[in-house]
Amino acid sequence: MSAQPPASDPIAEIGASMPGPQVGAFFDLDGTLVDGFTATAHAGDRIRRRQARIGEVLGVIEASMRYRFGRMRFEHLMTRAAGYLQGESLAELDELGERLFVERVSSRVFPYMHEVVRAHQQRGHTVVLSSSALTIHAEPVARHLEINHVLCNHFELDDQGLLTGRIARPVIWGRNKATAVQLFCQANDVDLQGSYFYADGNEDAALMKLVGNPRPVNPRVGLAAVAAEEGWPVLQVTAGRGRRRISLRRLVGYD
Repeated sequence: MSAQPPASDPIAEIGASMPGPQVGAFFDLDGTLVDGFTATAHAGDRIRRRQARIGEVLGVIEASMRYRFGRMRFEHLMTRAAGYLQGESLAELDELGERLFVERVSSRVFPYMHEVVRAHQQRGHTVVLSSSALTIHAEPVARHLEINHVLCNHFELDDQGLLTGRIARPVIWGRNKATAVQLFCQANDVDLQGSYFYADGNEDAALMKLVGNPRPVNPRVGLAAVAAEEGWPVLQVTAGRGRRRISLRRLVGYD
């Protein structure tokens, strides 16, 4: 198996691409637009404020390890984490998410990927953040990058706007993310075969195979292997300080 080819000049390629909203540019979040795992900012804040008890911390780690070794489905992992927030106000969590983005996440946005997003926007492409993250983590990044469309996971709410402790179905991940993108393209007259998809995770191979322009970004082992087999051009990007962070994403087996 040969090594996957690097993307020669992604910005120039986008600049020479077909203009117009019929071309989609879909971006994963964690590890693709942002260095590391955005949810760690929220988890760290809960620990610092002593809102997260030891049982919560250990429970999330235990569930994450079970997921890593194939003993728990992703949607169960998400529900386990959301269960600890049952009864909280979504409006207050949205405010917290925006504050944490400014304080802890904005500096982790990959500068080069910001340029890639802008290049697509300048061509008039339909730019979409498509992620398995929750709204409180994904939407602040989308606002910062001026991305108008977000496909991600949502908390289930009761009549008072409080979290029930569950995630709205279907959970956006893997093939469900691919389905969500397909439905978005149908509803918005976007040509999937003429579109781009940027992501780093193995679970996104299904969608990578559907778009005309798959673009793995800092791909993990499984996606790197598929990229090599398929001959997909790969983007290797670094954070502004020139090194990768050690994050909860790596701790629980996402890297």
